[in-house]
Amino acid sequence: MDIGVVLQCDPPAMGVVELAKRAEAAGFSHVWTFDSHVLWQEPFVIYSKILADTQRVVVGPMVTNPGTRDWTVTASLFATLNEMYGNRTICGIGRGDSAVRVLGARPTTLAELRECVQVIRELGNGRPVRLRERDLQFAWAPDSRLEVWVAAYGPKALALTGEVGDGYILQLADPDIAAWMIKAVRAAAEQAGRDPAAIKFCVAAPAYVGDDLAHQRDQTRWFGGMVGNHVADIVARYGAQGAVPAVLTDYIKGRTGYDYAQHGRAGNVHTDFVPDEVVDRFCILGPVEQHLKRLAELKGARRGPVRPVPAARREGVHARRLRRARHPGRLMRRVLGALGGFAAFVALWEGYKAVGAPEGTALWGCTSCPAPTTFPCRTCTP
Repeated sequence: MDIGVVLQCDPPAMGVVELAKRAEAAGFSHVWTFDSHVLWQEPFVIYSKILADTQRVVVGPMVTNPGTRDWTVTASLFATLNEMYGNRTICGIGRGDSAVRVLGARPTTLAELRECVQVIRELGNGRPVRLRERDLQFAWAPDSRLEVWVAAYGPKALALTGEVGDGYILQLADPDIAAWMIKAVRAAAEQAGRDPAAIKFCVAAPAYVGDDLAHQRDQTRWFGGMVGNHVADIVARYGAQGAVPAVLTDYIKGRTGYDYAQHGRAGNVHTDFVPDEVVDRFCILGPVEQHLKRLAELKGARRGPVRPVPAARREGVHARRLRRARHPGRLMRRVLGALGGFAAFVALWEGYKAVGAPEGTALWGCTSCPAPTTFPCRTCTP
């Protein structure tokens, strides 16, 4: 089990780089970022600096899409980074959500996604591909290696993932839903003549360690709203019965709209329809013991790599206290021990992700003083 972290590309960009460096030092295997160029900064520029300042972590978008860049440009970005820094990139991709919707566009079709996955993967691995009636190949990238992992919820998207994806990204951490969807991906892979066991799985979920469950729910409720955007598309296409587990379709009945200006942010007023039960199922909340229990369930079911999603920042400033950050190494050893000594660990965002941080400091802002600051706060903790 590999465990990574995903970051939003909020300014300053060098702050994202510093977090990535801390993540590598802490033991994370992957550093993912959002890829929505209007709401956040451009991730591929930041990747180059992250890779230059680290030695081991793999970087990539969680997730990109076929619509905002030409497919050959996306493939070239990955291949160039691989040539510069070794093969340390990964491509997470879906049909598109905030990156296209804020432009007034719609997510791409599954047919476009299928072709895009194949084009990016072939070019990113230095192989020839046929596109627009032309044979294309990066002659300068014979040694580049790139995996393409597909994010999906609906039945046809899950089937596509099994047919063409190197990996599957599921953005929620409910073991029962994960089992249902992973089974669908594996069945599609087998029907396509592929080895189902060769497909890797990434379970993505917000994670928050602590004892104040009500506060944790409020800080992560945005995630249910984000998932709801995709579920609403599924319901519009297939209806509310049978296409996906009922827990996914039932809770969005109270959904009245969504403001992408608040996308991925705690306190998003358009996510009030998400009930506590769904927050608890989709996210990993509570004390350390609850996190260990959920991770053990995912590990035992062979769900694949797990990466925690950071709690969203409100108004561009992360103004919440970092709890239990005095001795993160001890907590990490506890997690590792409970999970059987995997060569990775979980550093959960509000609990102890800021490795070694004094309690009370914050990222890009401080809870104790009004001065916006890089981490740690130089005013409160000189």
